[in-house]
Amino acid sequence: MGETTGSGPAAHSSGDIDTEPDAVPDPPWPDLVWPDPPSWPRPPAGGWTVDDLMTLPGLPRHTELIDASLVFAARRRRFDGVMTSLLGEALRTSAPRGVRVYSGMTVVIDRANAPEPDIVVVREEVVGGLDQTSFPVSGVVLAVEIVSPDSESRDRTTKPHKYAAAGIAHFWLVEMEGEEERPVVRVHERDPVTGTYVPTGIYRDRLKLSVPYPIDIDLTAVDEL
Repeated sequence: MGETTGSGPAAHSSGDIDTEPDAVPDPPWPDLVWPDPPSWPRPPAGGWTVDDLMTLPGLPRHTELIDASLVFAARRRRFDGVMTSLLGEALRTSAPRGVRVYSGMTVVIDRANAPEPDIVVVREEVVGGLDQTSFPVSGVVLAVEIVSPDSESRDRTTKPHKYAAAGIAHFWLVEMEGEEERPVVRVHERDPVTGTYVPTGIYRDRLKLSVPYPIDIDLTAVDEL
């Protein structure tokens, strides 16, 4: 019987087993440098405020403040941009004197809530200089939300509830419907008694309304944009 090396149960016959660890292969991309993960700000006690939203450096575009929490927007689909252009231009072209139409503007509701509707119609008296980034909710006539996969709950429930409670008289909810990906616009008006929105119509091919001002939009024009 040949000699064994070592002692105890771990001992093996000399030459029977290679006890050296396997060599670690070189990485396939030895010069690749991975970026550091983003360093998101930590919320203070009591949550974020409108002042924080307006002053924190490095926040992504279209960041919103909902219930004292910062909400980051996902990458937009072509549908979102096309509907913003189609509805925004039609609202702007039809707008009477005394109102303006904008997209990408924050609406300040209170200290803990400053959402960003996709489109807003506001009274002229709340429009300031070209460096303005927000409007007070008291000046908003219509808020339009275009539903995205990441924002369904906020756009359908959270934000309409806040808009109505804050006194915005008109609200449109825009969605992409069915396998053919057609636009549908759900129109709501605020009931002054209950302070909540009441649905007044669902529009697919043509959006023709008399409030907040007369407007007639061919929704099938989405195919041309």
